[in-house]
Amino acid sequence: MARIVSLGAALQDVYLIDHDDLTPTALNETAILGKIVVGSKVDIDKICYGVGGGGVNSSISFARHGHEVVFLGNIARDPAGALIMKILDQEGVDTSYLNLLERKSTGTSVILLDSKSGERTILTHRGASEQFGNFSEDDLEGVNPDWLYVTTLRGDLKTLERFFAKAKSMGIKIMFNPGIKELEQPKALLKILSYVDVLNINKSEAAMLVPGSVLVELLLRLGGYVKTVIITDGPMGGIASNGEVVYRFGIYEDTKVKDSTGAGDAFGSGFLAHFAAGYSFRNSLIFASANSTAVVSKIGANKGILTGSEDLHPMPIQKI
Repeated sequence: MARIVSLGAALQDVYLIDHDDLTPTALNETAILGKIVVGSKVDIDKICYGVGGGGVNSSISFARHGHEVVFLGNIARDPAGALIMKILDQEGVDTSYLNLLERKSTGTSVILLDSKSGERTILTHRGASEQFGNFSEDDLEGVNPDWLYVTTLRGDLKTLERFFAKAKSMGIKIMFNPGIKELEQPKALLKILSYVDVLNINKSEAAMLVPGSVLVELLLRLGGYVKTVIITDGPMGGIASNGEVVYRFGIYEDTKVKDSTGAGDAFGSGFLAHFAAGYSFRNSLIFASANSTAVVSKIGANKGILTGSEDLHPMPIQKI
């Protein structure tokens, strides 16, 4: 197994679940949130608590696979931070590099979930998870990992470049799943992609970085920056290349979506969890799809994460 550092956000997730008041309502071409009237009181069927954020979700995925995982993130000294610490400890994630920020609150997401459709609206206070400049890339020397896995740093490209350059100088492989704040700076982001070994991105995000409207075109263009590129396309599956072979893949299973929160994190971290364990590029794509499917079949961003020991059934995937 591998040693993996996960750098990203840590959030407490609070789910408010209802079967009618949160049902999406069509308005022109946009769906709006249900039947809630301003000033009214709304009865909610159920409330659930959990943890999330790209850094936390991916850390749990790696740990369940049996990897040695170190999480780099920010929380505060409050009940939400304590919950995150407790769950990461239970999952076997090393939290000794976590920063406890003063005069900040732990990031929290309130997730309004329609139990019928699985659609959700997320209200997020980033809190401590919005700040990453306080991290030192020299922490990588103490950990000496095989892989650095990075989700969004809320557009902090300076910190990204510091960590990427340090990792590359140490021979550490890098997998990156950028967020919207990074993608809003396409020219600057493209300049630092040369450090990255594996880029995981969805179709609309890829189109923010390079010209193109179809998956093959986007893949070829991004392949000029990163050797291994994975582009997902929701229910249409996705496309991936490791510089030697190109795979077009569908979805793992047509299952009822109970909650789509964490699906992207489950795919990206699921791929690396399997790949870093020695599985082939193709099999790692299959596991990534299965991991994402398992997560959306449960309520919670990481409740359904797989361990890698499951027997997986075949799925549509072929060379092109």
